[in-house]
Amino acid sequence: MLERHRERVERAAGTLEELERLARRLGAGATAASLARDGVERLRRGRFHLVVVGEFNHGKSSFVNALLGQQVLPVGVTPTTAAIHHLVHEEQPRAKAVQVSGEEVEVPLAELARYATETEGGAARSEALRYLEVGVPSPLLREGVVLVDTPGVNDLSLTRAEITFDYVPRADAVLFVLDAGQPVKDSERQFLQEQLLARSRDKIVFVVAKADLWTSEERAQALPWIRARLEELVPAPQVFAVSAERALHGARAESGLPELEAHLLRFLAEERGRLLLINALDAGRAAHSVLTRSVEARRRALELEATQLRSRIELLEADLARNAGAVAERRLLLREEASAIKAWARRDLERFVQDLVARLPALLAEQSGEDVRLHLGAFLNQAFGEWAAAETQEISAALTALAERMLTLMQADAQSAGQRAGEEMRGDLATPSVEIDTFAYDVGVLAMLSAGLLTVLFNAMLGGALLVAAPVLALWSKRRADAATRERALELAPAALRDAASKVAPKLDELVDTFAARLEEWVVTVGEELFQELLEVLRTVEAERAAAGVSRARLLEEVAEQRAQLAALGEALEGLRADVG
Repeated sequence: MLERHRERVERAAGTLEELERLARRLGAGATAASLARDGVERLRRGRFHLVVVGEFNHGKSSFVNALLGQQVLPVGVTPTTAAIHHLVHEEQPRAKAVQVSGEEVEVPLAELARYATETEGGAARSEALRYLEVGVPSPLLREGVVLVDTPGVNDLSLTRAEITFDYVPRADAVLFVLDAGQPVKDSERQFLQEQLLARSRDKIVFVVAKADLWTSEERAQALPWIRARLEELVPAPQVFAVSAERALHGARAESGLPELEAHLLRFLAEERGRLLLINALDAGRAAHSVLTRSVEARRRALELEATQLRSRIELLEADLARNAGAVAERRLLLREEASAIKAWARRDLERFVQDLVARLPALLAEQSGEDVRLHLGAFLNQAFGEWAAAETQEISAALTALAERMLTLMQADAQSAGQRAGEEMRGDLATPSVEIDTFAYDVGVLAMLSAGLLTVLFNAMLGGALLVAAPVLALWSKRRADAATRERALELAPAALRDAASKVAPKLDELVDTFAARLEEWVVTVGEELFQELLEVLRTVEAERAAAGVSRARLLEEVAEQRAQLAALGEALEGLRADVG
């Protein structure tokens, strides 16, 4: 199925490449660049990401090894120090460590098991590690699949935050591994309800590992029970029982893996792959529409006298310069609005910390010293996390509203510019339009991504910053009474909260600034494209007519050939789009 999908991708990419080459011959550089970026490149680089999630000792890494058909990942790694592994196709096996800094370090395959557990300079090496990338020859990976094996933990609520808020939302499918010996534990149900379902309900596949533990009678009873438990959370859950042990020891046909693989390949090719193709082909159809108008602009320009053509170009250049002033105003407005969002977000953060610190004495007064020692860190973590979730929703809504406001303003500019360009070409030319509606979707995605990244920061940081109170209290409370323990907690907790806030605030600013910069870049690009596409075509025609030995008749013949080529490419795009469905 994936092979058939790749064939479709190649056909679509080839058609879009032809369209890109034609755009460059017409002088439509912006359209050519857009086709290369949003069509050809996205198709060529398209990969399917399968993210494997599950508790420690559930047979997760063994399951991944079985999928690959070979022993690649180490098993039995300490859950608190295991690293994220990206498994990609390579003809020659190799591994590398990708650091948080972006640096890449080659790692001997034999060292994978201990690389993330070693220390370097007194600190755990895993603190600087983003993920380990392992390249292996594999039929599954050869078809563009990337397997992401995430660290297992004894409690899924402690799983690394970037898995939940970064990897899972971007995954094409999430393989949630259960243990045949203790399936659908309460901790797993809680993680599914509170973390996973909101981000990936439509792409979770449940894998019951270690199915060889069951007898045939036990299997007949266990699978319906597991499905019933999962149906309380997910409608019609996809559940597959597999045995990595059997698959890795020559009994793959009886391991349950072939059924799982068939489901995954069908899902990836028919669902995720179809969406990838649709987006690329729709970008091609939009570009085809623009180029059709560009060919007409080229024909009209060739019919004008040289002085008339030069006059039209100068008029459009003057409009482009005037439009730059309007774009500058939009950029100033955008920056002011972004600054306002950052200001109120910081005020919210400060008020949250102040309110929580003020509530601590009353909260701690009701607790025993042992409860304070065991649960203070977790309570503060949860309180900060709940605030973060609500705050990022507000930030996301504010950024999306700002983007929609920019959309409205730029649409008005586009309409006005189109009318002026048509007038300058004497009204007998359908001038290129600027497609800007699609950015509304991109902006919404980016806003949610910003919210997710912010939550990642909170969750990743709170484990260190807020929970720092716990180990100090643990040592201290062994030799002090409850009252003294509470007093010490009141000293430590506010400092931990303020330390966390001091790190959150700059990151919060950075996220808003990143979003605003992306939006500002778009505003500038759209402002230039209002006239740039038409200007590029007219300037190309002017240069061609000025070239020695090129007749206007020959250029008009080329226009006819380009129109015929465009028509053929349009039919090819429509055929491909119909084939995808």
